[in-house]
Amino acid sequence: MRKNHKIAIIGLGYVGLPLARLLATKYSVVGFDINEKRVTELKSGIDSTLEIGEELLKNVLKPENPLYNNDLGLYCSFDISDIETANIFIVTVPTPVDKNNRPDLTPLYKSSETVGKVLKKDDIVIYESTVYPGVTEEECVPVLEKVSGLKFNVDFFAGYSPERINPGDKEHTVEKILKVTSGSTPETANIVDDLYKSVITAGTHLAPTIKVAEASKVIENSQRDINIAFMNELAKIFSLMDIDTHDVLEAAGTKWNFLKFKPGLVGGHCIGVDPFYLAQKAQEIGYYSELILSARRLNDSMGGFVASQIIKLMIKKHIPINGAKILNLGITFKEDCPDIRNSKAIDVVHNLEEYGVKVDTYDPWANKNEVHDEYGFNLLSSLSDNEKYDAIVLTVSHKEFLDVDLKKYLSEKGIIYDVKGSLRRELADRRL
Repeated sequence: MRKNHKIAIIGLGYVGLPLARLLATKYSVVGFDINEKRVTELKSGIDSTLEIGEELLKNVLKPENPLYNNDLGLYCSFDISDIETANIFIVTVPTPVDKNNRPDLTPLYKSSETVGKVLKKDDIVIYESTVYPGVTEEECVPVLEKVSGLKFNVDFFAGYSPERINPGDKEHTVEKILKVTSGSTPETANIVDDLYKSVITAGTHLAPTIKVAEASKVIENSQRDINIAFMNELAKIFSLMDIDTHDVLEAAGTKWNFLKFKPGLVGGHCIGVDPFYLAQKAQEIGYYSELILSARRLNDSMGGFVASQIIKLMIKKHIPINGAKILNLGITFKEDCPDIRNSKAIDVVHNLEEYGVKVDTYDPWANKNEVHDEYGFNLLSSLSDNEKYDAIVLTVSHKEFLDVDLKKYLSEKGIIYDVKGSLRRELADRRL
């Protein structure tokens, strides 16, 4: 078993940086990213994703490339020459979908080309990005072979270990989450497993093949998506019956084997995306997924449903709709996290605007420039005591919002809608 690992992490986002930081406590690590601004910030000890604390990051940062002298630590770079001497490459780039919800493997192709340019005999390339079964060996490996001129499982080898990072979660950090591992040969699988086992305190599970490991990841988020879709369907049904869904779930949850999911907006770069990867692969082999895609459609409809519920409440209180002012609290895809990718809070905003109302959005966690570039509007800098709204909707339950006296920002007949079920029961006019 090779122990002198020199590691290059390709992609320093929500997944790559925590992994690079952890591995740097025991190995020589270079974190590579094409985003020069991101690399410059990290070199200064600044992590805009807020996944790594400043002190924790600075403890492992090195001013010079540790691969050259076998020193422990992390060096961040956007120069491909800095990863030439690595013998293990770990790819942690995003796997999005296009506007038609089809898997977009472009980041994987590009990163594989990058690795292929510096790939050497006996090197191992490990992929962590969420994919459908077969992508590593059928899509990525051919790119590595073409660019490097080397032969798979003769000159170089591959592994797959799906990321399980939960952005914003300070309890379930990367080292505390059991890691699934795999390799293209039995020896490679053991090397990959031993590598992760050396830093993951929760342990590892060695899958028999790369495809099994790929499949295990993509069904994790598909399972959550389906369960949440059931909750969302219940929310729609119970709203017609004028029954509080959260009250129903609290009662049902008293049974020991009841699965405790809640209704909500399902966005982000994982649960709102990964099921499409599995459904696409199923379709390619002749099976049209019914349950997976049905759950996706239902969850994607919740922004419009929430907006219609808010408008109905306003009408019942005789609040004129056209020109009404609504305050939307939260634009990130989840609470206490700055990640705005694939946020479904924007669906609520757009659907409300279609009714002719003016929507202001406030989110202390989100980057104003990123929101403007991604969604085309400006966030409020702060809440004004002089501004009164006809409705307030809590779409993201950041901890800061839970202590705010929302009533003082509400007009006399104004309503409060709680998407997350996080506010005090008596404060909200309606919960999803």
